[in-house]
Amino acid sequence: MESLKWSSVVSPGLPCKPSYKKPSKTKQRIQVRSSSRVQPDPWSLSDGNDPTKPKPRSKNPKNPLSDDNARRIIKGKAQYLSVLRRNQGPRAMTPKWIKRTPEQMVKYLQDDRNGHLYGRHVVAAIKAVRAMDENVNVRLVMSSFVAKLSFRDMCVVLKEQKSWRQAANFFAWMKLQLSYRPSVIVYTILLRIYGQVGKIKLAEQTFLEMLEAGCEPDEVACGTMLCTYARWGRHKAMLTFYSAVQERGIIPSTAVFNFMLSSLHKKSFHGMVIDLWRQMVDKGVVRNSFTYTVVISSLVKEGLHEEALKTFYEMKNTGFAPEEVTYSQLISLSTKNGKWDEALKLYEDMKCQGIVPSNYTCASLLTLYYKKEDYSKALSLFSEMEKYKIAADEVIYGLLIRIYGKLGLYEDAQKMFEETEQLGILGDEKTYLAMAQVHLNYGNVGRALNVIGVMKSRNIWFSRFAYIVLLQCNVMKEDLGPAEVAFQALSKTGLPDAGSCNDMLNLYIKLDLTEKAKAFIGQIRKYQFDFDHELYKTVMKVYCNQGMLIAAKQLTEEMGKNGSFKDNKFIQTFSITMHGEYIDHEQNGDKLVASSKLDSMALGMMLNLYLIDGNFSKMEEILKLLLETAGGSSVVSQVISNFIRKGDISKVKILYNQLMKLGCRLEDEVIASLISLYGKQQRLEEAQDVFKLVVDSSRPGKLILKSIIDAYAKCGKAEEAYSVYKEATTKGQDLDAVAISILVNMLTNCGKHEESQIVVRKSFQDSLDLDTVAYNTFIKAMLGAGKLHFAASIYERMLSLGVPSTIQTYNTMISVYGRSRKLDKALEMFNTARSLGCPLDEKAYMNLISFYGKAGKTKEASLLFSEMQEEGINPGLVSYNIMINVYAAAGLYNEAEKLFRVMQRDGFSPDSFTYLSLIQAYTKSLKYSEAEETINSMQKQGIPPSCSHFNHLLSAFSQAGLITEAKRVFKELLMAGLSPDLACYRTMLKGYMDYGCVEEGIDFFEQVRESIKQDKFILSAAVHLYKYAGKELEAKNILDFMSSLRIPFLNNLEVGLKIKPL
Repeated sequence: MESLKWSSVVSPGLPCKPSYKKPSKTKQRIQVRSSSRVQPDPWSLSDGNDPTKPKPRSKNPKNPLSDDNARRIIKGKAQYLSVLRRNQGPRAMTPKWIKRTPEQMVKYLQDDRNGHLYGRHVVAAIKAVRAMDENVNVRLVMSSFVAKLSFRDMCVVLKEQKSWRQAANFFAWMKLQLSYRPSVIVYTILLRIYGQVGKIKLAEQTFLEMLEAGCEPDEVACGTMLCTYARWGRHKAMLTFYSAVQERGIIPSTAVFNFMLSSLHKKSFHGMVIDLWRQMVDKGVVRNSFTYTVVISSLVKEGLHEEALKTFYEMKNTGFAPEEVTYSQLISLSTKNGKWDEALKLYEDMKCQGIVPSNYTCASLLTLYYKKEDYSKALSLFSEMEKYKIAADEVIYGLLIRIYGKLGLYEDAQKMFEETEQLGILGDEKTYLAMAQVHLNYGNVGRALNVIGVMKSRNIWFSRFAYIVLLQCNVMKEDLGPAEVAFQALSKTGLPDAGSCNDMLNLYIKLDLTEKAKAFIGQIRKYQFDFDHELYKTVMKVYCNQGMLIAAKQLTEEMGKNGSFKDNKFIQTFSITMHGEYIDHEQNGDKLVASSKLDSMALGMMLNLYLIDGNFSKMEEILKLLLETAGGSSVVSQVISNFIRKGDISKVKILYNQLMKLGCRLEDEVIASLISLYGKQQRLEEAQDVFKLVVDSSRPGKLILKSIIDAYAKCGKAEEAYSVYKEATTKGQDLDAVAISILVNMLTNCGKHEESQIVVRKSFQDSLDLDTVAYNTFIKAMLGAGKLHFAASIYERMLSLGVPSTIQTYNTMISVYGRSRKLDKALEMFNTARSLGCPLDEKAYMNLISFYGKAGKTKEASLLFSEMQEEGINPGLVSYNIMINVYAAAGLYNEAEKLFRVMQRDGFSPDSFTYLSLIQAYTKSLKYSEAEETINSMQKQGIPPSCSHFNHLLSAFSQAGLITEAKRVFKELLMAGLSPDLACYRTMLKGYMDYGCVEEGIDFFEQVRESIKQDKFILSAAVHLYKYAGKELEAKNILDFMSSLRIPFLNNLEVGLKIKPL
């Protein structure tokens, strides 16, 4: 046992220290001579004549030694062994040296130890005992040592044993020897051996045997036993034994106390550590640096901030230098307790001591700066870490991700997260969730869910907080199913927090799931969830919107009993107004004071509640009080706006009329919304009434003018809308760009192109601030009116004013230039849109392709169609129809057929226009049978053919002179149940004329005469046919009829024009 000192313990069985005697003159001096040729080593004796090593002078000269350098040898080797012992730690087996008298030194040199610690017979005994087997008789082995070993020698042999069995056997033999005397020293040695190998029961038996032998245990023996219990974690037994030691009045040494404190600390029995520490202080036991370090750590773990700091400063005042871990723990505790100034003071003290902080300390400081929102210092600390090469762990990376997120450095946070993963230290859910929250704060719900998905795929345990973040992601995504699953998982970890309940309830409200919201509120009320201010506000919102007055009162009463909400203005407003306490304030004439104490939002919700409940008297009282509250009028407007959004016009009328009685005027935005609602519901008269009230009381603003024009537009009243516009402009009022756009669009759709043009020109004259939508509307209106030059000038004006163009602008301008037959300009518009990075859509491509087709540029149209597909734009049914029509117009029936099959392969079913183009392609190529088969095919597909489909075939047969076939097709048209249109009549009559079928032509005219309209071609053709047949009277009658109706006669028609001369 290390704490056992032979020099400080005297046992009755040991010889006393010999008294000092002068060496007699008859005694021979041992002389050791050194050769002049050999350099003496530090441990050799000198002859005293070495001038380099003079004998040192001493203040208290000692008696002469047998050799003048013997003391130097002893001291030198003692220091060497002391250093060796320190380097080996507490289990060092090197002996401590003792001082000897000159006589003892002479005896030591004459002995057979030969410079060793023990004599030869002791060493031999030690080796003999160590070599014993379990089955060997110890008496036989030790027989040669009987009466040769003194009690002290036997103690040495016992102490040097490494096996507890050999030590036990030797101790049994030792007790049989005559020189043995029961002593606390020998029992302490044995206790130490048993303690080192964990033989607790044997140690306890040995201690009892010591007591039975009449040996009173001393501080060393008791300390050895306490250390044994502490070493092997027998803390209950240790504390029981310590109590017994206290009863005997024995105070263990500092080393023993440290051993016990350390053992308890390792097992996290911090409360016991603190109790033992306080007893140590009470008994006045000297504390060292290790003691303070362990105790401060336990105080920190127990959260005893003040006592930990007091102990820390006591440690410093005592002269001990705290370690980095002590500073780190105190900084962490101060940060957790909100003692930020104390934490920073400790950090500054730590830097003054020259101690480099660990990554744990840096993590605590980063947490402090994060809570203080002092992000600049946090980043500065991270730079210091890089300077001192302090390796950042996952906790620090997680904190930096949060800090970058707070600073809006989204990319830096993402980079830090990726770096954490690359370093292979990404494994804590907190780091994943920190990154997920950063994504969530920036609205990247998908990325946040991806991070949580990666976390789940790596089997990282989901904590309660993880489910909360997952719920927030799904709520923001408005994904109900996964949100409910996340909430159920959160519920399994305990009652969900108020914030999560609020998120879930808000999701139900957003998705308009009122019944689910009410059922959810019932559940959280049933299981008595803890309400906070926000959850109460959301629940009351549901109650007020559904008119649940009784439930609202019950919840308000419960919240009022909670003392933590006594100063909450929102909750107190509900509590006061529901019990009518505000009336007392009015009676005292302190009405303004009462209203100043109320929350306008809460009053607005109560107004909504009483209105739905039908309690109009209470509603009127709340309304009056609300109008006297700061910001109350805005809240009333918001309530009305909510009813307008829901389309509940009855509630809107009640509030509106009540406000009119009180002489209050709504905000323009609310009035505009009300007029728009009336317009949407086709209740134009009521919209006009509201508008008239505004006009009579004040000058209507732009929002109100826009809303009434929009209401007229929805009801198809273009003239009334134009009248409002003229009246407003006459009074010098300007409409905004949206109102002008609505008006111009309505006038164009109603065919009032002249008025539309007047509005556009007036807007330019008044230099109105027009946006892109307005200019697009103007260009489209002029395109519809056929004012192509004016449309182009509007675009030029738009460019000169720097108004940005959109894809709609370019599409419209392609149509303008295409209809103007300026294909080069249309192509320029297309290329301009592409060069400016404007994403070209399918409509832009097909618009230009259509004009290419009309201009006969089939090749250019086909190349542009292929280019569109190469750009990743897949054509739709309309695009296929346009391209087939381009091929059809050019008579390219093969290309039309191929594209028709491609369209069907892409999953598009042909419509009537598709078949019309295909019939046109066949008739252009004189493929009459294929054209007829196409008509039959579309009929089989359930698509009824129109007159246009038959007319293509009629025209082809007529032009080819196949009048009989044309007559057959015309009959099929009639059999299909169709009424021929004017084009079909013209085609048939033209065929009769061109090929000289006069009688058939006259018969056809007389058959259809009653069905046709006053068409100049048909009537002129009939006149020519009658004249050709010599029927002048019939021809004259038709001419007189045309003249009376001012229908011009076509003289250039000729009968038999296409008959080939013989």
